[in-house]
Amino acid sequence: MANDGPVEHGYPHLETVRAAVTALYRRLSYDTVRTYPTSVLPVDVAFCDTDDLYLGAQRVAHELVRHYRLPDARVVVSFREMRHAASVELTAGPEYFVELNDRFRDHRRDIGAALAHEVMHVYLHRLDLSFPGVRDNEILTDTAATYLGAGWLLLDAYREDGASSQKLGYLTPEEFGYVLAKRALLFGEDPSVWFTSAQAYTAYAKGMELARRDGEQPPLTAAGWAGRRRYARDRRHAPAGPPQPGVRYAFSPDGGGRLRVSFPCPTCHQRIRVPVRGRVRARCALCRSVLECDT
Repeated sequence: MANDGPVEHGYPHLETVRAAVTALYRRLSYDTVRTYPTSVLPVDVAFCDTDDLYLGAQRVAHELVRHYRLPDARVVVSFREMRHAASVELTAGPEYFVELNDRFRDHRRDIGAALAHEVMHVYLHRLDLSFPGVRDNEILTDTAATYLGAGWLLLDAYREDGASSQKLGYLTPEEFGYVLAKRALLFGEDPSVWFTSAQAYTAYAKGMELARRDGEQPPLTAAGWAGRRRYARDRRHAPAGPPQPGVRYAFSPDGGGRLRVSFPCPTCHQRIRVPVRGRVRARCALCRSVLECDT
């Protein structure tokens, strides 16, 4: 939690974020991911200053348990002074204890954001899905919460001006925007209509730009002129050397000596390998995206 401190920007965790999306598809399957077409709605996690603190927090926690489809999990919320925004005690269940930072007593509008992250910890714990290391595992948690429809709350909790700043979660605002954009492109959902933070809208717009560029990289036919020209040059010299910096495709010979190119799926980031023979239609086995390629 950045509270009146510097907020990191940009995409320092981008490769881990992409790996988290791939891991989510592998563990859940395409069919399960597609059962989350609707995000948590603002009305379901709204928290009025006149609401009872504990009853309101329990209500929001229950809504997130329902959204993540954890019907036999019970989340008990309490508040205490602590360094981080929140913590959760992961046990065999069905009862899980979440502690929120005391500052949320006076910042109730962001309780839903904090709980979105902590309840996702419970979800991933039950899936037995984790990344090694605390940092990468927290990035996985933020990414999963966002991709499955609750992370817009975390981005909306980002506010920054000349005098103060606040951000929840381990992703940068732009990385939250990127994952939200990936979800929006998949489900045709526009989360920006729910933002109350102007800075969140800006971060989402930047993330959308990068998310769209994922689908405009060669050998995809949507690639721009400069990318196509560089791809043609690299193909002429393949597979003589390693891929050049900034290039996500790679050439290699198959068993018969014929050239193939591998590249990440723009939806789930799993690598796809296709023959180099001109126009090719590829289907990602993980997320079932159908990709038009010019190899």
